[in-house]
Amino acid sequence: MIPARAAVAALALLALAAASAGSARAVEVQKVVSDSGITAWLVEDHSNPILSVKLAFRGGAALDPEDKPGLANLVSATIDEGAGEMTSQEFQQALSQKAIKLSFGVGSDAFYGSLKTLTEHRDRAFELLELALTEPRFDAEPVQRIKSQIQVSLARQSQDPRSVANRTLDKLMFPDHPYGQPIDGTQASLRRITRQDLHDFVETRFARDRLMVGVVGDITPEQLKPLLDQAFADLPRTTGDVPQVADVQPKGAGETVVVQKNVPQSWVVFGHGGIARDDPDYYAASLVNYILGGGSFASRLFEEVREQRGLAYSVYTYLKPLDHSSVMGGGLGTGNAGVGKALEVVRREWRRMAKNGPTQQELADAKTYMTGSFPLRLSSTSNIASILVAMQQENLGMDYMNERRQLIESVTLDQAKRVAGELLSADELAVVVVGQPKGVEPTREAPQIGDGAS
Repeated sequence: MIPARAAVAALALLALAAASAGSARAVEVQKVVSDSGITAWLVEDHSNPILSVKLAFRGGAALDPEDKPGLANLVSATIDEGAGEMTSQEFQQALSQKAIKLSFGVGSDAFYGSLKTLTEHRDRAFELLELALTEPRFDAEPVQRIKSQIQVSLARQSQDPRSVANRTLDKLMFPDHPYGQPIDGTQASLRRITRQDLHDFVETRFARDRLMVGVVGDITPEQLKPLLDQAFADLPRTTGDVPQVADVQPKGAGETVVVQKNVPQSWVVFGHGGIARDDPDYYAASLVNYILGGGSFASRLFEEVREQRGLAYSVYTYLKPLDHSSVMGGGLGTGNAGVGKALEVVRREWRRMAKNGPTQQELADAKTYMTGSFPLRLSSTSNIASILVAMQQENLGMDYMNERRQLIESVTLDQAKRVAGELLSADELAVVVVGQPKGVEPTREAPQIGDGAS
């Protein structure tokens, strides 16, 4: 009988190979520079009258003041709640009347924006984007409304084992660094953030020298240039003195902490130092991660922890490269009685991969998946625009989408084995368990994450 993992993996690989064969085509990325010097990366697609724009400013939530985590997130949630002469309701009506979608978000290392519009309304769409970026109102009512919504979400997260576990792991690994602060803030920090803080954020953080833009859709370079100037030319050229985020190595190596919570199932997260995105071994590390736990049903951890022993309903690993650090981590959910055994199997597989690396077949299957699944991410203008911005963030070069397959295919078995040995260290895993676990001995008290969430 074929093992469940092998059967599912085989079907997935066949489907992806077929999808890849049907979708593979060169993607032409053009660099467009407006008359005022605004740069965007463009992929033309005139098959539909739609235009997608993604933008990012370098520097995200990690730049929040130490006593006001959540500032960048609050700006992202309120910046389109009124701008220029328009109140919140008027601004949202202006968007909806033209079916324009405008939204913002924030990560640890960047502030993001997203715009999608029909071709016929693109002039108005870029006008509204410019207003949001340069003249947000931050009126008292919408700011307080959004604050209340975030506070409700924080209260809900404080009761969710997975959220508590992830926040506790961040604090354990980055105790004295901005990466240890929650992106959405805390109840207390939200109360400290003023409307003036929001205005100051916009004035000091949005600048042309930190801007990256990706555009995909029904537009030519010459048509795009004046729109770039419309949206971004009024931004300052530089933000001047922006706080610097220090490079940091994750801490908590070998530590285990338990957050007691009266729930029938525990959530477990773990991690140690990872690999930088610009490291020449990054693609080998990505393949190793896929084989160990990133490949879901096709991974070793899924097979050993769930399929063979039924110890977890979910298990995964990930690579998380940040601008100033990196993490190799993972997690699992299991009944309280199985936590100790599940962690034992995870550590064993971590060691086995570090010692022996993947097999030739595992590496080949991982390459098939990672190359075959990528074309599926090019299925919408929004997705491609996001990739264009990510390419600029990571300095991947304009030909990355066409070169990615070769970068993955060129990884050798010897390289994958070496990288596995260098990357993975079971003894250095920092572990957080939220629940009432059996078979787990904490090595220290859990760090406090605020708002009674721990």
